[in-house]
Amino acid sequence: MRHYPPNSASAAGRILALAMVVDGQMAASELRALERSRLLEHIDIGLDAFHDLVQDLCYDLLNSSVKHDNVELDPATIDALLNDITDSDLRRELLRGMWNIADADGVLADGEAKLLARACAMWAAESRFITEPDLAP
Repeated sequence: MRHYPPNSASAAGRILALAMVVDGQMAASELRALERSRLLEHIDIGLDAFHDLVQDLCYDLLNSSVKHDNVELDPATIDALLNDITDSDLRRELLRGMWNIADADGVLADGEAKLLARACAMWAAESRFITEPDLAP
């Protein structure tokens, strides 16, 4: 996999690209959902640059993650990609975008579910997404 600086537009864009292709296809409805979210503007990446990221990601996946004619991401690869995002606010925005992408075609595929579950587990634990109850009387 290519290396991008932590919290960079490329690292964030690759997470969104992964959410779009992890189910084995990139539906037009997913791209429309991403465009409606304006998340690419938020992370300061243009549509053409995003398409380049998708292409680079697919190339990297085909060269490193093909098993039995399917692209399969192992947990360590998913973790490594998710760990490129350390900013809590960026994590929240990306997670929201990933859910929108996964919901866009009306089907939550296994790959999407695994990616979302892992992102929720990793980022919630490390970013204090979950607020602790106020113990004061």
